[in-house]
Amino acid sequence: MSQTQFDPNRLAFARCTELVDQAVQSVRLDTKSRIVTSRDPQVLQLRKTLETSNIPSGFQKWQLPVYLSKPSHLFATIAEPGAKVGSHSHNEGEGIRFIVSGSIIYNGQELTAGDWMFIPAGVPYSFEVGPYGAMMCYCYCCCCV
Repeated sequence: MSQTQFDPNRLAFARCTELVDQAVQSVRLDTKSRIVTSRDPQVLQLRKTLETSNIPSGFQKWQLPVYLSKPSHLFATIAEPGAKVGSHSHNEGEGIRFIVSGSIIYNGQELTAGDWMFIPAGVPYSFEVGPYGAMMCYCYCCCCV
């Protein structure tokens, strides 16, 4: 697709939400009551399903099988190696965390640069920062400050 053919406004927001909902239902992925990460088998299965061809040449793009339901705030965090975040929840709204560099260990699985985790509102979780520290960007539908 050439750059002149690229139109990012091809589908309405509501239609994108419908596509995600349909894909999630097709593999019975629970995104409401448990943490979902980029390493989950069902998420990996949906990557092809949620791939989009409406992009310029030289790019690959796919929708994540999750979305935030309310206005949100963006944050960036740098964490030291071995730092621990005890069990907590974000009761006001869901959030998504992207690992930019380094790693975190969640539920016995290491999430590294390029991975993400979706946290539904009110679901408790904890994690530990990997041996080289981590840089993370995240978006929460709550204040978190």
